[in-house]
Amino acid sequence: MRSTVDWRPLAIPAFRRLWLASAVSAVGGSFSVIAIPTQLYTVTGSSATVGVAAAVSFGALVVASLWAGALADVVDRRRLLLAGHTGLALTYLALWIQAELVARPVGILLVLVACQGLSFGATFATMGATVPRVVPVDLLVAANSLSSLVRYSGAILGPLLAGVLIPLVGLGSLYLFDAVALIAVLWAIYRLPPIRPGSEPAARLGRGRYWSTLGQLLDGFRYLLGHRILIAFVAVDLAAMVFGLPVALFPELAERSYGGAVGGGVELGLLYAALPAGVFAVGLLSATFTRARRHGAWMISAALAWGCTVVVLGLAGPLWLAVLALVLGGAVNFVLSMFRNAISQAYTDDAWRGRTQGALTVVLLGGPQIAALLHGMAGAAIGPRWTICAGGILVVCTVALVARTIPELAHYRAAGP
Repeated sequence: MRSTVDWRPLAIPAFRRLWLASAVSAVGGSFSVIAIPTQLYTVTGSSATVGVAAAVSFGALVVASLWAGALADVVDRRRLLLAGHTGLALTYLALWIQAELVARPVGILLVLVACQGLSFGATFATMGATVPRVVPVDLLVAANSLSSLVRYSGAILGPLLAGVLIPLVGLGSLYLFDAVALIAVLWAIYRLPPIRPGSEPAARLGRGRYWSTLGQLLDGFRYLLGHRILIAFVAVDLAAMVFGLPVALFPELAERSYGGAVGGGVELGLLYAALPAGVFAVGLLSATFTRARRHGAWMISAALAWGCTVVVLGLAGPLWLAVLALVLGGAVNFVLSMFRNAISQAYTDDAWRGRTQGALTVVLLGGPQIAALLHGMAGAAIGPRWTICAGGILVVCTVALVARTIPELAHYRAAGP
């Protein structure tokens, strides 16, 4: 009987090390996702502040992603991963220290949020350029599905545990758990073989000067804008994330709509865990999708379905219906992200992967940050439910418009083995 999970990429030692590195921190590494917005909302009582923090993180992420993406085309990508994860571990230690202080100025927390954005942007951009070097093109969908499976399995348990632990041990302990988990990740990445660029990447990028030249840092965006399929898939993903990801409203939704405890509780944990739960559930069936060839059509369909689930979330009265909508949303989000990553990695020449992944990191991780800012501001003005419903409708309309305007994406098919 065929397994419902496509395990083939784990036969490749280098990918297996990368995958195990993400598995080690799957639970602990997700604690800060709930701890930071919960601390901000508890201290200020405003979802708008959560949105401002997202904007700060996005600004830092832009700088780090472009710089690290350009570096990944000329230096050992393993060293970049080590540097990025080290910075992230030190940031979590600093977050732990500030959470234990009697006075916790919002300004200090925002500075640390910026440091987190710098570190995360660097690691994400570098990882995106690394995977296609160790996995053949016909296994990229399977490799991305395995990465999502282990990451989101931790994201299910992490928020649930965080919602229970916050009242018991406080926010500081969650940050400390994140830092400790990253020690194991650093060890796993250290054991990777060197992942140096090939002979082409250094063209036009003199090692000593490229990092200081803005035009060269923007090469990834120029590459994206030169390919209609990449423009279309970026537009679809941005529409899905910016309009349809109301995570910044979860603390307010849990407390005011579902009677959750002030500062966090089970209701908040359920809202945060529901989306990754859907991702994990479909990840267990990943073999159903990994051999599909119409990657573009699958991505568009998943984005449209995501918009519909967001509308249901905005209309949901009882908590169980909101959780169900998020679980279904996570399921289609898994499909969307799996084919999105495969398209970007397979369609891009390796000589450009670092710079292109840097640009894509700005777009794909910046989308949720912009979403947090917009949803936070709109939620404070018109309420969370109206904001969520409007976002879901905008997702459906925008994705349909992109699919009609650039039909090449819907017709895109992956190459065979």
